[in-house]
Amino acid sequence: MTTSRLPGRLRAARPDSRRSAEKQTLTAAGRAGFTARGVVYVLIGVLAVRIAFGSGGESADRQGALARIAAQPFGKVMLWALVVGFGSMALWRGAGAVLGRGARRKAGSRILDGGRALFYATVCWATAVYAAGGGQGSSGNAQSQDWTASALELPHGRVLVGAAGCVLIGVGVTLAVRAAMRRFLRQLDTGAMSHRTKQVVTALGVGGGVARGAVFAAAGLFVLVAAVRFDPHEAKGMDATLRSFTQTPAGPWLLVAVAIGLVLFGVFSFASARWRRL
Repeated sequence: MTTSRLPGRLRAARPDSRRSAEKQTLTAAGRAGFTARGVVYVLIGVLAVRIAFGSGGESADRQGALARIAAQPFGKVMLWALVVGFGSMALWRGAGAVLGRGARRKAGSRILDGGRALFYATVCWATAVYAAGGGQGSSGNAQSQDWTASALELPHGRVLVGAAGCVLIGVGVTLAVRAAMRRFLRQLDTGAMSHRTKQVVTALGVGGGVARGAVFAAAGLFVLVAAVRFDPHEAKGMDATLRSFTQTPAGPWLLVAVAIGLVLFGVFSFASARWRRL
C-alpha cells in the first residue's frame, strides 16, 4: 500500500522542486541585477561630483562609468560581470512581465516590467559590445539628440516628442514622490533588518530616489523644450542633464547634492540586492 503511493508522491514532488529551482534562479538573477545597477549609479554619482568641482573630464553617465571600470585592474572581468548582472536583471524583469509573480497582478505592472526588461536587455547588449572591445559608440547626449531628431521628422513628430518629454517628467516626479513617501519599504524585507539598518536603508532610499527622480524629470523637461522649439539639440542625455544643474542659481552645489543622491541610490541598490523580496 505504501509502495503504491510512492510514484504519485514523486510526481507531485517534481513540479514543486522545479518551481523551487525556478524561484531560486530568478531570485539570484534579481540580486545580481540590483548589484550591477548599484555599481553604475555609484560611479555616475562620483563622476558627477568630480564635474561639479571642475576636475572631471569624463561623462557622468553609463558610458563614463564603463570607461572608469575598464581603466581599473581586472577591468575587463568587471565589465563582463556587469554584462551578467544586467542580463540577469532583464531576465528577472521579463519573468515578472510573463509570469506575473502573482495571479492578481495588474496588467499595467506586467507592461512596466516588460519595458524594464527591454531596457536592461539593451543595456546588457551595449555593455557586452563595449567589454568585447567594440567601443562605446556615440555618447548619451548625441544619442538623445539623434533620437529626438528622428522623431521630429515623423508625422506629428513634435507632438510625439512633447509627449515623450511629458512622460519622462511624469516618471521623474513619480519616482521622487514615491521615494519621499517611502513606498519602497513595501518591497523590502524590513523584518530581517535591525532598527538601525532600517533607518539607514530608508535614508538611502529617500535621498537616492528623490535625486534619481530629479534627473529623470530634468531630462524630460529638455525633451519637452526640444519639441516646443523644434530643435533636437535641446534634448540632453544624463551627462548634459547633470551638467545643467551647475547653471542654476545654486551653481555647482546643486549638482553636488544630486550627485551624492545618485551615490546613495547606488548604495540603496546594494541594499535591495540584499533585502528586496524577489
